[in-house]
Amino acid sequence: MAWFIKIERGIVDKAIFDQYVPAHKAYVQQLNEQGHQARTGYWRDSPGGMLFFRAETKEAATQLVEADPLIANHCVEYDLHEWVQVSGEPL
Repeated sequence: MAWFIKIERGIVDKAIFDQYVPAHKAYVQQLNEQGHQARTGYWRDSPGGMLFFRAETKEAATQLVEADPLIANHCVEYDLHEWVQVSGEPL
């Protein structure tokens, strides 16, 4: 499996965004139960965040991202990138 990074930018008010955070966290937990080794977090100094996870292909990664409640409920826009490690301890 390859590593992918979803970098997201918030596009709604925080009050709306926060309504979907519990569903997003549950979704990430589901990804982990399926073996995707997902990690999620947000930028302290700007709206948005990142999801780091494994998937078989970019198409599969896109499908996973599109199912994220933050995406499905139009809370964020995102870019998806395949990450290739070139140094350091392997993940």
